[in-house]
Amino acid sequence: MSARPAAAVLATGLALPALAGAACVAGFAPLYGWPVPLLALAALFAVWSRSGSPLQAGLSGFAFGLGLNLAGVSWVFVSLHEFGHMPAVLAAVATFLFCAYLALFPAAAGWIAVRFAGRGPLAFAGPAAWLVLSEWVRGWLFTGFPWLALGYTQVPQSPLAGFAPVAGAYGVSLALALSAALLAATFSSRAWSRRRAVLAGACALVFAAGGALKLVPWTQPAGASVEVALLQGNVSQHLKWREDVREKTLRDYARAAVASEAKVVILPETALPAFLDQLPPGYLAALGEIASKQGKAIFLGTVEREFEGERFRYYNSVVALGEAPARAYRKRHLVPFGEFIPPGFGWIVTVLKIPLTDFARGPAGQPLLEAAGVRWGAAICYEDIFGEEVIEALPAAGILFNVSNDAWFGESLAADQHLQFSQMRALETGRWMVRATNTGVTAAIDETGRVVSRLPAFVAGELRASPVPRSGTTPYAAAGNLPALLTAVLLAVLAGRGDRGNSRPAARPR
Repeated sequence: MSARPAAAVLATGLALPALAGAACVAGFAPLYGWPVPLLALAALFAVWSRSGSPLQAGLSGFAFGLGLNLAGVSWVFVSLHEFGHMPAVLAAVATFLFCAYLALFPAAAGWIAVRFAGRGPLAFAGPAAWLVLSEWVRGWLFTGFPWLALGYTQVPQSPLAGFAPVAGAYGVSLALALSAALLAATFSSRAWSRRRAVLAGACALVFAAGGALKLVPWTQPAGASVEVALLQGNVSQHLKWREDVREKTLRDYARAAVASEAKVVILPETALPAFLDQLPPGYLAALGEIASKQGKAIFLGTVEREFEGERFRYYNSVVALGEAPARAYRKRHLVPFGEFIPPGFGWIVTVLKIPLTDFARGPAGQPLLEAAGVRWGAAICYEDIFGEEVIEALPAAGILFNVSNDAWFGESLAADQHLQFSQMRALETGRWMVRATNTGVTAAIDETGRVVSRLPAFVAGELRASPVPRSGTTPYAAAGNLPALLTAVLLAVLAGRGDRGNSRPAARPR
């Protein structure tokens, strides 16, 4: 192969997909540029359709995934270095390796799509289906990391967001990927033809169907709105556990909770920087008594511990005080390396200086928290990026809430991305989602996924919101990810039917 063709292959097979992957980040918050991932995926699929072998397609998929994650998940470096005190070089290497691991999934999708490519009328659907199936595998393998699943880029403005209440985030990913595949197939030849017209019409039909679904009221109001106060303490992660800062934090949150006129006051994840049983004498009792007299409930993020056998078990919890029945929600889906150390990685504790990396998982089937006559579905930290877990609170929960401490990610894109994932959960469930965070983004999201109000990041304050409890069950809440996954599998099978010949595209006449 001459130098010139080799350079051309490198540019189109690796550089173009890498740039397309990095461009997809513009579709996520805070930019919300939802058309960009559509064009980026179309470019990736066009590269795959011209790949000379499955290996070539796999490398292109890897380049796409690496570009996407290096641009969109670079906040891992901030967590490891700035707050975990890992040396900069080691943190950079760890971040790159993590992004490379995530890039293996679109790489596998590209390899499989070309290896089993058919030549029938639905051949274009294969790459889209395999890409979405690879997203789903990434969402559960090794406890799962569905961050930056491409369906999120369509929330809430895109017409394709209408598929969220029907088939969830993966269903939106599938609609987006199919639209991109149709777009790529439409422009795969220069001459206009009936086939191109059909493909363009099918792409428009997908968007029209999504737009129509956005008009469907999947759930109904189930009572009057509830006055909620979402507290944002803006406590620096560097200072949070210092004794002098700890005392000030406890005073500030107690003062804000007591002063609020809302019926429900929500504090962020681990807002109280002390074990629940080691808070100052009378702190909780006084706070609960005052809240009861004022007729309000307080949901506060804290760390519980229980002595079992010869050691403590720690729980990342939300505890209810005041008018709310006395109970706690304990986090079930823990963050690897942040809240527990996977087997074989004990050595990393000597490198990272992150407190409390040995949390225990909360049990399944915990009772919902109750306040102001409403049952509340709780999610702590990144639990709300797992849609199939959030819907376990339905249909009983009238309102969803999330408490987070995204201070671990500094001034990166992570907090805004996390907000967009909560917007997807609101759309999927047809419920309001309110979020109380330490440094941002504290916000109230209605059942359509629209951010109704939010606080600026990195300021202390109270956000007042009036979420409306809702009843009813969306198709996604009833069936979960199954419809989207079955559709993707069916499309993958249909796309691979017919005379495949070898895996290479047919030679073009000279």
